[in-house]
Amino acid sequence: MEIILKEDIIGLGYKNDIVNVKSGYGRNYLIPTGKAVIASPSAKKVLAENLKQQAHKLAAVKTEAEKRAEALNGVALVIEAKVSATGVTYGSVNAATVAEELKKKGIEIDRKIITMRDIKKVGDFEAVVHFHKDVEVILPVKVVAENVVVETSQVEAPVAETPKEEVEEVPAAE
Repeated sequence: MEIILKEDIIGLGYKNDIVNVKSGYGRNYLIPTGKAVIASPSAKKVLAENLKQQAHKLAAVKTEAEKRAEALNGVALVIEAKVSATGVTYGSVNAATVAEELKKKGIEIDRKIITMRDIKKVGDFEAVVHFHKDVEVILPVKVVAENVVVETSQVEAPVAETPKEEVEEVPAAE
């Protein structure tokens, strides 16, 4: 089934793209939720006319996306996570976690435009930020173990040295 997307759907296409999908996906999800319309010949003509009229506006959107992408150049994230003894994280590091870390650095990015696999171990990974269909930034993400804080009740107080009594050694029985 051929459809025209009305909004960006990561993994499928971008707004105003004509894509082929399985008919059930298009009929039961994309069209009823307003994310797409059927690509009839008349709809294609309307799309072509709209794209021609919006060319200047789309160029401005692309330059804005490039400016936002420039802000991410050179940014590398180090995310601390609670880790088990085997190096596996409790929970996972995902796009929402990356968006929160970027927010702490003063860069506001919606988590929906970040794609990555859920990270469940310590190491170096990549996240891709999709600002525009032609503008993507690969963001290095390093997951490290969180410093474990030892409670004072668990720390043993140093024992004062007491003079050792001399103990006679007993020869071992043979």
